Amino acid sequence: MGKSVQWRIVHSEASLGWGGQEHRVLAELRGFRSRGSWVALLAPPLSEIYKRCVAEGIAVRPLDTRKSRYLLNAWRLRTWLRANDVQIVNTHSSRDGYLVGAAARLARTPLCIRSRHIDVSYRNPRISRLAFSSLADHVMTTSGRITTHLKDTFRLPHDRISTVSTGVDTERFSPDGVAADLSIVPGSDDAPLVGMASVLRSWKGHADYLRAARILKDRGVLARYVIVGDGPQRANIIETISELDLREDVTMLGHREDVDELLRSLDVLVVPSTGHEGIPQIGLQALACGTAVVGTDAGGIPEIIQEGRTGRIAPTKDPRGLAAAIEATLTEPEKTQAYVKAGRELVLQGHSLAHMLDRVDQLYRRHLHGD
Repeated sequence: MGKSVQWRIVHSEASLGWGGQEHRVLAELRGFRSRGSWVALLAPPLSEIYKRCVAEGIAVRPLDTRKSRYLLNAWRLRTWLRANDVQIVNTHSSRDGYLVGAAARLARTPLCIRSRHIDVSYRNPRISRLAFSSLADHVMTTSGRITTHLKDTFRLPHDRISTVSTGVDTERFSPDGVAADLSIVPGSDDAPLVGMASVLRSWKGHADYLRAARILKDRGVLARYVIVGDGPQRANIIETISELDLREDVTMLGHREDVDELLRSLDVLVVPSTGHEGIPQIGLQALACGTAVVGTDAGGIPEIIQEGRTGRIAPTKDPRGLAAAIEATLTEPEKTQAYVKAGRELVLQGHSLAHMLDRVDQLYRRHLHGD
């Protein structure tokens, strides 16, 4: 890596929520600011990422994605991009991808990147291709599976798309440190603690996790279960807990900021997603903390939770398979510890925050400096 270049970078994010995608955007903003670049965010003022950037002193500009004002807002953004001599624009969601992408083209911004964090199907690929080709010089994804899907769907050349998984702060997320006090979780302190941590979305697999917990309870496997996070599926998850008669076994902890401490308190983290996943940050964070991980074969999960090497994998939408993987993790400690050690090394070698920033910086250099 050569001498650090001080870029002028703008990210856009239309989402109001706070999940892995928004974490990634903020991580890049923080990271490149710490390396001396000028960074800014375009986002709705009501969004969580907008509020967090304001609190951290990162430059922000309100983003209005209403279709009725599309042309006016695109022109205003074009003027703002040129006034701030922006070199790099990186869009992250569909609405801002079209609006900010168009504004960047009007402003003749040197490098336009379209990032993709989740694996989804496209109803009309001919229209969607616009955001990944005409409005972008390069596409950046968070997993190899997403990259392959986009290449196939939009016929993107190899040199127009890259995979750069989200990096983990390996100093914060490490086996050394304080574990969260979860004495509030009922049950025997001797019982292992199994957990999920994610936004409560339909495709995160909470129902399969709970059905696996029911299967394990019926088998007499002693364990306590927690669900960390908040989101639109909260009411449905509570109803499922009740239907499965797991009210005494499952504790919902809500949204937490002390994720590293929570991961250290868990014996097993479960990532039972049913689809859409890139490489889940919570999986990398758990591996970095030395927490055993069980995942499903959805999206990019197997890229980091590698069966028989860094963890155990179950088929998607298979509560029995998931239960078997959790039970093996708890009852085969020697194998589990070997997986934990390999998982930490995997993160250190290829998924650290510094590694991510270096990979993105290399992408900038290739397009703007020809390096």
